[in-house]
Amino acid sequence: MLRYFTAGETHGKCLTVIIEGMPSGVRISLDAINEQLARRQKGYGRGGRMLIEKDTAEILSGVRGGITLGSPIAMKIENKDWKNWEEIMGTEKSNGEKSVDCPRPGHADLTGGMKYNHTDLRNVLERASARETAARVAVGALVRQALEPFGIEFLSHVKRIGEVEDAADVNAPGFFENVLNSPVGFGDKESAQKAMEYIDKIKKSGESCGGIVETIVKGVPAGLGSYVHYDRKLDANLAFGVMSVQAIKGVEIGMGFGASEVPGSHVHDEITYEGEFARLSNNAGGIEGGMSNGEDIVVRAAMKPIPTLYNPLKTVNIKDKSVHKATVERSDVCAVPACAVVVEAAVAFEIAKAFLDKFSGDCMADVRAYYEAYKNRIKNF
Repeated sequence: MLRYFTAGETHGKCLTVIIEGMPSGVRISLDAINEQLARRQKGYGRGGRMLIEKDTAEILSGVRGGITLGSPIAMKIENKDWKNWEEIMGTEKSNGEKSVDCPRPGHADLTGGMKYNHTDLRNVLERASARETAARVAVGALVRQALEPFGIEFLSHVKRIGEVEDAADVNAPGFFENVLNSPVGFGDKESAQKAMEYIDKIKKSGESCGGIVETIVKGVPAGLGSYVHYDRKLDANLAFGVMSVQAIKGVEIGMGFGASEVPGSHVHDEITYEGEFARLSNNAGGIEGGMSNGEDIVVRAAMKPIPTLYNPLKTVNIKDKSVHKATVERSDVCAVPACAVVVEAAVAFEIAKAFLDKFSGDCMADVRAYYEAYKNRIKNF
């Protein structure tokens, strides 16, 4: 089974990740991984940390000559800011500077301190930080390379930032080319300009803003996931993977919550057959009964505003219980475009996991053989 673990703190020496369950024989491009890491660092409204970090991954094990070996894969992403925090975040010695006594509303600070008995809340925020998502983007960028030979493609964009919605049609020609060139991940230039003006306004007021991102997966064969057990349902695992991303407060697939507002005839996708089965619409977002149905998989996520505010909210000092303003750590005003990249990576991992569960094999030759046999069988269903 495909799985991974990450480790590392936001101001620690590095982020590390171990991926287990990749078959042997997958051709790996480190440039493709670093390209995704660079995408994560872009976006209008990012903070000063992005001026310091230039994330690149180093593969430490599990790959030889650009080909996976079938053994666990280890990767490392160095934190360039470590040199400024070595005495504070050292694993053997720490000078105790920059301790955090005043938890930030909306962060893990207070509850994490209570749970793990930390009297310096920096011990919580260092790991709870969205800096960890750099490791997850590296994971998604690596595992999706096992899917590329089968024509599976991942696309993401930003649908909304605060009160500004992208006016572009996702199916319009050149939409995703526009998204890649947009500072806010929009397909419409006028909407993008409004979004940037909105971010500027939010920044001046000491606020932050959230938004909605969408990932579309093309080329997924019907039959990934299962209806027979709750923990094998593809939509359930996608929701889990996306919801685990920092700051995500809602996940929907296809019509999502909109399916509750209209009659069933406006929700369920009619089935047609012209040499193969297909749907006349895709309100289900490519998943029915916990399984992929062969249509595009469409996943949306709602990101809350970043809790660190430069006009901080009221809180309480955990040591003397006095009223204070929340601690201000260096932060972004808007990280929604970056969130789109992280959600895309989370979706990529869950799709890769479901794909390799369905077409399991120790090497890519076995995976391809099972895949081809399955495709030939359902062609005649």
